[in-house]
Amino acid sequence: MDNTRVFKMSFAGVYPHYINKAEKKGRTKEELDTIICWLTGYDQQALQEQIDKKVDFETFFAQAPQLNPNASKITGVICGYRVEEMEGLMQKIRYLDKLVDELAKGKAMDKILRK
Repeated sequence: MDNTRVFKMSFAGVYPHYINKAEKKGRTKEELDTIICWLTGYDQQALQEQIDKKVDFETFFAQAPQLNPNASKITGVICGYRVEEMEGLMQKIRYLDKLVDELAKGKAMDKILRK
């Protein structure tokens, strides 16, 4: 499967959809940013810089300070595929999608952050 198109999608272009999904379910942008920072190692300022630069997903994850060591605890199905069976950049993108889904479904933050 060729995922190049997904990798080249602008993170800043998808980010408002993440916010919308969370807010429609009564969650906040701050909670969303918390899970993105938890996963990627960005702090709030660095996350905003990535959004402002309109980087693609490939660059967003390549420049991420450090993928959280507990990211491998993120399991389940997203878009019909098990995230734990994916590899590389697509797995990182789907980890993020899974966390956003969990946030929107009302899961407690400490469970989302795999504490």
